[in-house]
Amino acid sequence: MIQNDKNGMNRCPKCGASDVSLNPKTGQLKCNFCRAEFASAAVNAFGGVEDLKGEVVSEGATNIIPGEDIILTLKCPACGAQVVINTEEVTSARCHWCRHTLSINEKLPNGAVPDLVLPFKMEKKSAEAKIREFVDKRQFFAHPKFKAEFTTENIMGVYLPYMVVDVNAHAYLAGEAEHLVRSYTVGSGNNQRRYYDADAYDVTREFDVLVDDLTVEASSDKLKQDVRANTNNVINAIMPFDTENCVGWNPGFLRGYASEKRDTNIDLLRPIMKEQVGDVARYRVKESMTFYNRGTKWTNEKVDIKGASWKAAYLPVWLYSYLQDDDKGKMLHYVAVNARTGETMGSVPINKTKLLTISIIIEIIGIFLGLTWIKMFIGADDSDIWMAGLLGFTPGFLFYWIKKARYRNMDARHTYEKETKSTVNNMKQTDNLREHRKRLRNSRIEGENGNNVKGVIAKNGEKMMGQKMAEYLGIDKMIGTAPGQKIKERENQNDNKK
Repeated sequence: MIQNDKNGMNRCPKCGASDVSLNPKTGQLKCNFCRAEFASAAVNAFGGVEDLKGEVVSEGATNIIPGEDIILTLKCPACGAQVVINTEEVTSARCHWCRHTLSINEKLPNGAVPDLVLPFKMEKKSAEAKIREFVDKRQFFAHPKFKAEFTTENIMGVYLPYMVVDVNAHAYLAGEAEHLVRSYTVGSGNNQRRYYDADAYDVTREFDVLVDDLTVEASSDKLKQDVRANTNNVINAIMPFDTENCVGWNPGFLRGYASEKRDTNIDLLRPIMKEQVGDVARYRVKESMTFYNRGTKWTNEKVDIKGASWKAAYLPVWLYSYLQDDDKGKMLHYVAVNARTGETMGSVPINKTKLLTISIIIEIIGIFLGLTWIKMFIGADDSDIWMAGLLGFTPGFLFYWIKKARYRNMDARHTYEKETKSTVNNMKQTDNLREHRKRLRNSRIEGENGNNVKGVIAKNGEKMMGQKMAEYLGIDKMIGTAPGQKIKERENQNDNKK
């Protein structure tokens, strides 16, 4: 365990030196004087959530003092030397005389210093291999300038600011759900139509939900997730972190790594937290809704936050960035690696001319095959060429968007509703048969929203190409609408038509 002297300095328990840094191989701090290694104080981020009442804000999560100077002069407690740091760039510095690591928390707790740190676990070489592997799989349509300039030499290890929140909440959901009784086909030939009979139920679910370590970005820049203008969503997508292994704040962990200072207060993050807790509750309640195979439409949803505990944390990311600067503007592309789990996600600049050219070729082939199919199997004349055009439009268009999605990963996000640890207690439910519905034309309940996700920061699918088309292609995952559900529905509909 680290020894603290009367000045609050972290000292080596073996020799007493304050010159300590992280050894990523072991996850421990090492003394740079005697080479001894020792563990930092662990922080148990779990347990006791059910006892939370009101809002508990730790020292590191308090509001940032707006009048705090950007340029600070710190006095080294070890030797008395004065060191100047720019807090917009760093939150720690080294005394150039005695090499003691200084931190702005030695001045005052102004909300800029985190409570927790999750140390780097993955070494730079491993991160470089992950990033190179990711980029190598996206070479064919990559922008030629990017391919020529790509190098792993400028990969940086960065501690990014997050809020880690424990939440004690009570949820109430009411609505209707349908259970499929039978499906059948009426008519023959071109006049066939598929119908569904279903039982409709009035349903309610009321329960307590405990959420452990919900993790939210605490950087205003990273909260801006517009896939048309930036690639911040890929950084969000490398979560979750193993926050249960966080340790207490120690500037020694930052040596050799960059860090970004938190610049948001809880007031801005509280609505995001509440919506995401609602998403967790809606996801967990699905466990009690398996009988309703045609889906659920919630018409009344309420989530009451009984208690919440906020902690500020630094979480480790290996980051590669590339600025694409062309006639259409600038865009900063990221490839990010979770420095704890190795999860990798990124965005690679696309050679749009090449992608568009091949997509057009596929369009032409599609139109030709569509026209041939119409003449052979339907017997239509050339006046119905518009039908061939409709059939031929689909493959080229799909090819373009599928490839763009693979290179840009516009739909990538952290599926917090599934991955955040949560517990449901005191479940109360009612299921009352309302009516028997016959000859329904949709394979799912009308107005289905049981899979909706409302707290996703990036909500741009409908702006890029229209919400209906985004849903059809499955790109609606980025706006939180039933990830993967639309594709599955379409497959079921196609099977029924067959």
